[in-house]
Amino acid sequence: MFGLFGDFFGVAFVLVFVLVFGIILFTIIKGISTWNKNNHSPRLTVEATVVSKRENVSHSHHQGGSDGSMSYTTTSTTYYITFQFESGDRLELQVQGYDYGMIVEGDRGKLSFQGTRFLGFERM
Repeated sequence: MFGLFGDFFGVAFVLVFVLVFGIILFTIIKGISTWNKNNHSPRLTVEATVVSKRENVSHSHHQGGSDGSMSYTTTSTTYYITFQFESGDRLELQVQGYDYGMIVEGDRGKLSFQGTRFLGFERM
């Protein structure tokens, strides 16, 4: 009976390892693909209006020693701004915190971007 459980846990360990490795590999390939697509996209500068802003805050709790005495929490924030073009089309771009703080909903100006990469916004 013990041999059956040993085989089951061995197979389960390999499956979990392959699944985690596959997810990591998929994430890396997707990131490289997006980076490459952005690099091959034209740099555009168009008039746009800021229609919304949002932020995504993620928290991660980390356990230290075996007794949990060295635990800590990390927080990261990702910022997004949605721009609307004169045609009515909208584009949400990830921006740095500084740009997020300097741009206000309702601002009109010239948006510079390359694919899904925010390059800048010059208020008019």
